[in-house]
Amino acid sequence: MAAVAEVSGEVAAAKNLDSKPNSESELNVQKLVEMFTKLNPLAKEFFPSSYSHNQNNGQLSPNYFPAADKLPGNDNYPNNRRRRNNYNQGRRRLNGRSFKAQREDSIRRTVYVSDIDQHVTEERLAALFSSCGQVNDCRICGDPHSVLRFAFVEFADEYGARAALNLGGTMLGYYPVRVLPSKTAILPVNPTFLPRSEDEREMCARTVYCTNIDKKVSQTEVKNFFESACGGEVTRLRLLGDHVHSTRIAFVEFELAESAITALSCSGMLLGTQPIRVSPSKTPVRPRVARPTLH
Repeated sequence: MAAVAEVSGEVAAAKNLDSKPNSESELNVQKLVEMFTKLNPLAKEFFPSSYSHNQNNGQLSPNYFPAADKLPGNDNYPNNRRRRNNYNQGRRRLNGRSFKAQREDSIRRTVYVSDIDQHVTEERLAALFSSCGQVNDCRICGDPHSVLRFAFVEFADEYGARAALNLGGTMLGYYPVRVLPSKTAILPVNPTFLPRSEDEREMCARTVYCTNIDKKVSQTEVKNFFESACGGEVTRLRLLGDHVHSTRIAFVEFELAESAITALSCSGMLLGTQPIRVSPSKTPVRPRVARPTLH
C-alpha cells in the first residue's frame, strides 16, 4: 500500500511540474501504478515469517507487532535465553567449585596405605589408625590373596591424616605397611544403603560384592558359579548394570558366612570372558519392595 501511495504521489508531482507531460512516459507510469494496485499487500511474502497472518478474515493478527513487554531489551522477555543460560552456567560453575573444594578437602584428610597383609581386615586396619584420630572410612582394595593389597583411610580432619604418616613401617600381620598422602578421595557410600540394624550387619557378613562381570553372563549363571565354587547356597543375588559401563556388578548373599569368606578366593577367576573381583560387601541385599498397582 505504501509503495502504491509513493508511486501515485510521484505521478501527481510530475503532472504539477509539467502541464504537457510526455505521453509515452506517462503511459509507462500509469502501467506501473496499475501493476502495483493489483498486488495483495496482505500476502505472506509482504511481511516476515515471524509475524502471524490470520487467513480467516484477511486481517493481520494482533501478534503482528510484538508487545512492549516482549521486546528483546525487556527483562520479562520469555525467550531471553542468553540471560537465563548465563544464570544456569553461573550456578553450574558455583556447584562445580563447591564440589571441587569438598573433594580437595577429602583428599587432604585421606592417606594411602600399601603392602597390607592378606589376613588384615578393614576393621583391624581402621583400629590401627584410630590412634591418630577419628577414622571416617577405610577401604581395602586389590586381590585379597596378594601381599600388594592397598587401602585408603579417611580421617575426620587433616591432623589425623598427618599423624597417620608416622605409622609407616608399622608391622601389621607379617609385613610393615607403607603410609603416604593420598592423591584421591574415597568415593562415599550412600548412607541409605548401609546396614540399619544388627540383622542387616549379619546379612553383610554373608554378602560379597563382585565386579567386572561379563555382560553376557546371566543372573542364573552368576548364582550357579558361586554355589559351585563356594559350596554354599546363594539366598539373594542382585545383578546390576547400565548402558554406559562395559561390565556389571553383583551383590551375592549366601546362607552361611563361611561361604561368603570362601567366595573371596574367587577373585581373578573367569566368569564368562572376564576375570571377576570379589570383596566383602558394605551393604546388605534388601528384598525388593513391591510397588502398589494403580487402578
